[in-house]
Amino acid sequence: MTNKQHYRGLTAREVEESRGLHGENVLTPAEREPVWMRFIRKFRDPLIMILLVAGALSIGISFYEYFGLHGGLKVFFEPVGIFAAIILATGLAFLFEYKADREFILLNQVNDEEPVQVWRDGKLRRIPKREVVVGDVVKVETGAEIPADGQLLECRTLMVDESSLTGEPVAEKSCGEAPSEPSTYPSDVLLRGTKVVEGYGIMRVTAVGDATENGKVFTAVQIDDSVRTPLDEQLDRLGRFVSLASYAVAALVVVGRLADYLLTEPFTVVGFIAYFLQTIMIAVTLIVVAVPEGLPMAVTLSLAYSMRRMLKTNNLVRKMHACETMGAATVICTDKTGTLTQNQMRVAEVFFLEQVLSSARLPEQVSSSARLPEQESSTFNFQSSIYENMAVNSTAELSENEVIGNPTEGALLLWLREQGVDYAMLREAATVVEQVPFNTERKYMSTTVRDSVEYVKGAPEIVMSRCELAPGERETCERVLTDWQSKAMRTLAFACNRKLQALVAISDPVRPEVPAAVRECLGAGIDVKIVTGDTMGTAMEIGRQIGLLTHAAQSSEVITGTELASLTDEELRERVQELKIIARARPMDKKRLVEALQAKGEIVAVTGDGTNDAPALRVAHVGLSMGDGTSVAKEASDITIIDNSFSSIGRAVMWGRSLYRNIQRFILFQLTVNVVACLIVLVGAFFDKQSPLTVTQMLWVNLIMDTFAAMALASLPPSERVMRERPRDRRKFIISTPMKLFIFGVGLAMTAVLLALYFYSEQSSGLSRDELSYFFTFFVMLQFWNLFNAKAFLTGNSAFRGLRQSKEFLFIASLVFFGQILIVEFGGEMFNVTRLSLIDWLTIISSTSVVLMIGELWRYIHSGR
Repeated sequence: MTNKQHYRGLTAREVEESRGLHGENVLTPAEREPVWMRFIRKFRDPLIMILLVAGALSIGISFYEYFGLHGGLKVFFEPVGIFAAIILATGLAFLFEYKADREFILLNQVNDEEPVQVWRDGKLRRIPKREVVVGDVVKVETGAEIPADGQLLECRTLMVDESSLTGEPVAEKSCGEAPSEPSTYPSDVLLRGTKVVEGYGIMRVTAVGDATENGKVFTAVQIDDSVRTPLDEQLDRLGRFVSLASYAVAALVVVGRLADYLLTEPFTVVGFIAYFLQTIMIAVTLIVVAVPEGLPMAVTLSLAYSMRRMLKTNNLVRKMHACETMGAATVICTDKTGTLTQNQMRVAEVFFLEQVLSSARLPEQVSSSARLPEQESSTFNFQSSIYENMAVNSTAELSENEVIGNPTEGALLLWLREQGVDYAMLREAATVVEQVPFNTERKYMSTTVRDSVEYVKGAPEIVMSRCELAPGERETCERVLTDWQSKAMRTLAFACNRKLQALVAISDPVRPEVPAAVRECLGAGIDVKIVTGDTMGTAMEIGRQIGLLTHAAQSSEVITGTELASLTDEELRERVQELKIIARARPMDKKRLVEALQAKGEIVAVTGDGTNDAPALRVAHVGLSMGDGTSVAKEASDITIIDNSFSSIGRAVMWGRSLYRNIQRFILFQLTVNVVACLIVLVGAFFDKQSPLTVTQMLWVNLIMDTFAAMALASLPPSERVMRERPRDRRKFIISTPMKLFIFGVGLAMTAVLLALYFYSEQSSGLSRDELSYFFTFFVMLQFWNLFNAKAFLTGNSAFRGLRQSKEFLFIASLVFFGQILIVEFGGEMFNVTRLSLIDWLTIISSTSVVLMIGELWRYIHSGR
């Protein structure tokens, strides 16, 4: 259809009225939370809140000791240490997320000043995109981005890339006529943010800004539908557990001491009050000791470390907790175009008919990757004729490997390049006499060159109807076409002067690494679901190619967006876990699917690269955008897969699962330390004795050493073994039964050894500073060797296995070891220690290493070797 219509457009007054009624053509950005509020939000962590309470109590104790007992400034080291831990934990978490957020600054702010052609007051003018209003008549051409939603008034050979909204790289557009293939949106509707790949059109704007389909998706992305991560839930439970346990032990101290006083001491009011206050101080001290102030920092360090390391596996993490949450994923909802496929149409197969030369020749079928062999001159001329058809009878161009224009025609040019043919030279050498462009009515394109040679390409049924075919050739061609169409490939036929030359199958090929990546996810107990705007046939074929559909699809496994929309929420929840493919999906269908899965208790990860994926990316437990995806998708995601490879998702799962294991190992290590420290304080309280560990010594044990331990255990490399396990049950407590047995078993054993050493030292030579230095070092070295047991926990392997690959662990463990030596040898008054002799050091190191030896023996026995 040619442009013979004259358009008047809106007047200046009508423009202002429309703008006042419908607003400007801009997307309203989400209101950004102030930086200070984002920092304050970090203090809502339950463990941080416990630390704040413990810090406040510690300050009270320190003031009492300073003013009441004249303890000196060193009594303030404990509260300073606790608040230092709080600031470090919250500060690190805020800093890493803030820096990541800076890298993800919203890139979806389109150039609102980009010129758009509109009719105003009877004249075609150029105006900024932001000034387009409802009612404007807009002209769009090849390469242009649609500025707003609109209704087509006329068009010619109009093809639009709607992949950012629907997943369709090429959607035919027409004015009232039915398209050759069904599409997600009506064929006479153009949508903001999509791009014209061929032809031109004129539309009347029906929606601008937030009211467009693109705007609705953008608005949905801004809604805070976030859900709590599994790690959040686990740390909440751990915080409550630690609080209750410390309060229970503290209450036990109060009851035990008061009972002892009432049974053994003469009762006086003054004496009882003094004893009661002293008991309360001991109980509060025990609570402070029991709180694992290193844990929030440990989690932050573990997440931050994994965040940096995951970048090396092409996973750019924006939100720290997404590292671990990915390891808990039970379902991955993935789009097709650009994620499973290459998002570039390519020639899949070619079927040649050499009827131009001889009807007796057998047809030849070749794959897209095969180069044609050297052939005789007549055959070469035949192939040259096909090459010229593909090159000349086309409007697409290649810029390097990027297609400019129709993606289907671009696929033909790329195939020519693979055959060593320069399409540009063929075009330059050809003299075009006449060209009839493709449209949805004709369904073919023809170009006539010198000597009245007419090249035709188009829908096979149309081209074949215009050709003279030898007996049996039509049946052969139809069999080939049926086979290709069953694989959901686009098909074209080529003819020259009414002689059929070839049939071509074109598809968006699956990324080579995807089938193995999908198998890895399925083997790890993670369901994979394809959600795409493409046809059901194409989606199912992709499902078969990647190994998702290993049999004939059941009706319960596939559904269209229209069918999904007709289901109630309850009906969808009943079916959602069986579904494998959702075709012709609209933007909000994917979001609804995710919410239904979450309602069934699934941990959902969503992949996507288009604006249509953004709502689902936002509401999922983990949103994974692609590196070349739209900025709206990236803004809505938690992790960006830089190389666009689905296989990187498997790496993210492995890192997440290994990270959770590392957090468990640290909890195991730290709670063992805290159990020992609490029991020593508890026993000391019942025997009316002061704790053998001073405040500064406890600061080293509870903060510095725990921080180093967190870094050491967080640095352990991921294990392939975790990908052979099922996803963990999010309802199970982070402290598993084996961990409880280890914490209390090892903790009680260490306490017994330490108390025996303590009482032996007291009875034999009294508790001098030398004896207490020995005790302090013995305590720390027990924990040092136990760090290696924590490394090996949950693996069943020796603690020495993989040490060569755990260089960070060895380095940090060395810091703990030599740090203890420095403290004892040079800490002096500050740490209330004296230097130890070489014999003492050798005795302590060798005797405490028994902890690791017993652990190695236990692992050896239980490994079955």
